[in-house]
Amino acid sequence: MPASSLFVKIFLGFWVVTIAVLGSWLLAGQYLDSLVPDDSHARHGETPPRLVVRLLYDLQNQTSEKLPDVIAEAQAKRGVQVYFLDASGEDILGRRVPKNVATVAARLDTGDRRAFIRDNARHLVAHQLYREDLGPMRSVLVLKPSRSRLVNELGRNLWLRGALAVLVSGLLCYLLSRLLTRRLGGLRQAAAKLADGDLAVRLAVRGRGGDETDDLARDFNRMAAQLQQRIDAQRRLLADVSHELRSPLARLRVALALAEQNPTAAGLQLERIEREASRLDELIAELLRSQSDQLAMDEHIDLVPLLRDLCNDASFEGRESGRRVDLQTDCGQALVLGDGGRLRKAFDNVLRNALYYSPRDTVVAVAISATAGEIRVSVQDQGPGIPAGELERIFDEFYRVDSARARETGGYGLGLAIARRAIIQHGGTITARNTGPGLRMDITLPLFDAR
Repeated sequence: MPASSLFVKIFLGFWVVTIAVLGSWLLAGQYLDSLVPDDSHARHGETPPRLVVRLLYDLQNQTSEKLPDVIAEAQAKRGVQVYFLDASGEDILGRRVPKNVATVAARLDTGDRRAFIRDNARHLVAHQLYREDLGPMRSVLVLKPSRSRLVNELGRNLWLRGALAVLVSGLLCYLLSRLLTRRLGGLRQAAAKLADGDLAVRLAVRGRGGDETDDLARDFNRMAAQLQQRIDAQRRLLADVSHELRSPLARLRVALALAEQNPTAAGLQLERIEREASRLDELIAELLRSQSDQLAMDEHIDLVPLLRDLCNDASFEGRESGRRVDLQTDCGQALVLGDGGRLRKAFDNVLRNALYYSPRDTVVAVAISATAGEIRVSVQDQGPGIPAGELERIFDEFYRVDSARARETGGYGLGLAIARRAIIQHGGTITARNTGPGLRMDITLPLFDAR
């Protein structure tokens, strides 16, 4: 694992901070140690812990009336039995003095200020005290040993305590760093699989909530899903283009073969070849327009006269079958900023699609309305509609509800795909929904404010 990895940086950072905090605590705890004392203090002549110091202070300075309360509190709260003996060896509370207590107290007669013995799994610590009201006194603390050998060593050896703190903090920081970076490792592996072509790779993550890594995992899954959809769409597009080009090319080969077999009828076949070549040229042009992203977004287009002209042209084309296109609007002006040629083509494709699927002697209704900041254009036909599961697919390249009829009339299934791309490039939206009968297209575009 490289030293510059995120895991190493997080691990070392947490470890250094933890060591600094623990080091400060250890240095302060070296003096303010509140653990019950053991025999190591007596053997090594160390300063008694804070518990003993506090108790001895109270025995020496509290009033005679409060001494019974001090001794009782030490027994109740600390589990420490306290005997306070006068010069004659009698307890000031009148209790019987056990033999081991008298023994350790007698060791102070040699002039030592402190003595220690271990008897029957108990520790007895004696201290020499002096009170102004009672004179020389001897306190004997009977303690329960509460520390093992390892604990004793840790309490006495600062370096050993520091090493243990560093080891424990390192282990905890390692586990924490691994927990934080585990999701990133999974994300890296998933990204590598995605780069190798496995478009179905996904990360296991909850649907919502979690931390930033969960958000990142959900974003990755969303990106992988969209990428898979795009790649699948490109593959379908390539297959559709190949299919569309195959038919006119096959007819071209047949026409050439017939012209070679019968040179006297070559003129008729040349007309066929020219017609198929025109169809190929038109198909390629439509495909290029559907994929082009270059727009001249510098024209101010008024949709009202634009759609009025397109509706008149569509009505002229459909008059033989009794179909017409009516425009209704209360807007005197509907300005948008964009590419006039691209928008004209987009609306023309939508209108032609509606006119094509409308029955004879019906009306395609077009309405323009303006709301806060946008223009809405609706195109309602009286056709059979679209299966509910295919409403989104009608905007895909080469999609046709009735492929056989579309090919007979020269359609390529690119009109609505071109329209959607142009509308989106202008910052708008286009949707389709069944109205029973008929299909309704709703188009929105940002309104240009001339003020």
